[in-house]
Amino acid sequence: MSTIETKVEPRQVPLAREGSPSMHVAVVGGGIGGLALSAGLRRNGFDVAVFDRDTDVAATGGYHITLDERAQSALERLVPPQIMRRLLASGSALRMRERDAFWDHRGRLIGHGPDLTGSASVDFDRITLRTLLAEAVGDDLRLGKEVSGVDHDEHGTPRVQFADGSSVTADLVVGADGAHSVVAQHLAAGPTNSPAGIIGVSGRTRLEDLSPAERKRLGSRSALAIGPRGAALYIGFLDPVGNAALDAPDLRMSVTTCPTYIWGAMFPDTADTEPWQDLRGEQLQTALLDRFGDRKWAGHTLEVIARADRESVTAFRFTAASTDAADLAPWRAGSITALGDAVHATPPTAGMGAGAAIRDAADLLDQLGATADGTASLTDAVGSFEAGMRQRGSEMLTLAMKTVRRILVTDTPLGAAATAVATPILAAATRLRP
Repeated sequence: MSTIETKVEPRQVPLAREGSPSMHVAVVGGGIGGLALSAGLRRNGFDVAVFDRDTDVAATGGYHITLDERAQSALERLVPPQIMRRLLASGSALRMRERDAFWDHRGRLIGHGPDLTGSASVDFDRITLRTLLAEAVGDDLRLGKEVSGVDHDEHGTPRVQFADGSSVTADLVVGADGAHSVVAQHLAAGPTNSPAGIIGVSGRTRLEDLSPAERKRLGSRSALAIGPRGAALYIGFLDPVGNAALDAPDLRMSVTTCPTYIWGAMFPDTADTEPWQDLRGEQLQTALLDRFGDRKWAGHTLEVIARADRESVTAFRFTAASTDAADLAPWRAGSITALGDAVHATPPTAGMGAGAAIRDAADLLDQLGATADGTASLTDAVGSFEAGMRQRGSEMLTLAMKTVRRILVTDTPLGAAATAVATPILAAATRLRP
C-alpha cells in the first residue's frame, strides 16, 4: 500500500492510496474544525490528509471551549465512541455549576444567568480536545507542513502548495486554517473578516490562589462584569474533576486538574492598547491591571488577574466576519471550500466558535456521503454544505457581536454615563429580590 508523500523537493504528489475510496480530501489546518472533519472522513472510509504548520498539537492557544448539545451530537458522528467517552470524562459539566452571575466594576451583583441544571453543555480544555481529535486522525495528520497557497493544476485538480516547495493534489481541498485562512482568502479573493474593535487578554487563575472572600464571591460559576469606558471582564469556571461530565477517572486526561478560572479581559482596540500584542506574562499583566485601575475598578475585582499564572497571560485581537449570511463564503461552490473561523470568524463573546466548526465538519461529512452513493455531485454536496454553514455562521456571529457592541457602547460619553448610573440601581434591585 502506498503512502501520501510530502517531500521537500518541489514535486506534486496526488493524495491516493491503493484500495482507497474514490474521493481524496486534503484538509488545510489542524485546529478543532480541521481535526474533527478529518476524524470523521477517516472513520467513514475517505482518504484524507490534514496538514498543519504546528509541530505539537498540545502547543495551542486558547484555554477552554464550550460544546453545547448540538456540537456534541455532531462530534459523536465524527469520532469513535471511545474518544467521545475520554473527552466527556475530561470535561466540566455546566449543569453542576451555580447560575452564572453579572457584576458591575465595583463587584456588585446585578443579575444572574439562567438555571443550568438542565444544560447539556460541557466545557473542555482546548489542549485536551485537540489532542484527542489528533489521536482520532492518527497518521493522517501531517505536522510541520506550512501551507503557502492553493490553486488548481493544469488538469483542473485542486492543489495545496507548501512553504517547503512540495505540493499535493486532491479531489477536494478544505480550508480549516482559522481567521487568517490561506484557503478562504484565495476563494474570496481577499480577507473574510476584519478587526471587531476589541482587544482581549486572557489567563488562568486557580481558585485556591484567591482570597477566601473572592472565592466566595465568584463561586463555582462563570461571570461577566462590564464597567464604564469599554472595560469588561469574563471569568469562566472550569473544574473537570469535581464537575466531570462523565464520572470515569481512569479515562480523564484534562490538563486542568483543580477548580480554575479562565478569564478574559476586554477593552476597545485603540492605539493605546496596540502595544499589548507585543507584551507577555508579567508585563502584560501589569499593563492590564493599570488599565482597569484607570477605569476605577474595585481592587478585589482584579484579584483574579493579579493572582493569575503569569505565563498564561496573553493578548489577542478580536476578529469578526459579517453577520449577514449572504456575505459568508462569497464564492461559487466547487472542489475547494472552507469551514469554521476561515469562513465565519467569531469573537469569543458567544462561546460557540469551536462548536460551530465541529457542526460544519459534521455537515460537510453528511453532504459528502451523498457523493459516495451517487445521489449528488461533489459541487452539489459542497454547495449544500456552504448554504447551511452561512446560516450557522450568521446566527452565531449575531449573538457574539451583541456583546461586543454592548462593550463598545460603554466607551461613548452617553454609554459611560448610563452604565455608571444604571449599575448601582440594578445592584440594589438584585439585593432586594427574594
